[in-house]
Amino acid sequence: MDEPNSTSLKPLASVDGQPAFDEPWQAEVLAIADTLVQNGMFSASAWSDALGETLRQAQSSGASDNQETYYQCVLKALEGLVASHSDIDRQTMAGKRRDWEHAYLSTPHGQPVNLKTGSQA
Repeated sequence: MDEPNSTSLKPLASVDGQPAFDEPWQAEVLAIADTLVQNGMFSASAWSDALGETLRQAQSSGASDNQETYYQCVLKALEGLVASHSDIDRQTMAGKRRDWEHAYLSTPHGQPVNLKTGSQA
């Protein structure tokens, strides 16, 4: 390889001149998955298998073959692995998602979102 520089990350910045991510959460979910693999919560093989299976399910159900479907599958696969490899179950994740949704919908534009601990949806 040549000298390391910012062009080494270029594939993450764009694909065919277009942004690789439509929304910041798409990059974040991949970063979270990578971090969990690196920290041993689950293996890279388990991640690959889970994502592949989720993509196959989406395809067989007739989901569009596009970036939105892909990242929804990434999120679904990650949630499934976290649920099966930790004490965090899907019900807890759904409750936390509702808490965050309520928090961001209740936050005035331009203000930081504050998730109050102990809130119940």
